[in-house]
Amino acid sequence: MIEIRETSSGVSFAVRLQPKAKKTAIIGELNGALKLGVTDPPIDGRANEALIRFVAGLLKVTRSSVTIAAGESSRNKVIRIEGVTAEQVRFRLKVW
Repeated sequence: MIEIRETSSGVSFAVRLQPKAKKTAIIGELNGALKLGVTDPPIDGRANEALIRFVAGLLKVTRSSVTIAAGESSRNKVIRIEGVTAEQVRFRLKVW
């Protein structure tokens, strides 16, 4: 199960990112983190930008409300999303 933490202005959760995947998609769960694949390579922040676009679309929020709080240059990241609750995130992730 993905560990979603409530913050004062939204939520945060761990992501395990797989750059250069065959398709941009949710792969599953790994040790409490959401495992995502993006087709972009990890060059010049392209994989991070693809991650932000994908998470924003998945959770139906603006791209500006999604930030990488930790792990900018790592596959293990912490994503912060402003303006949503943990319950909303869990509901939207159940769809996949």
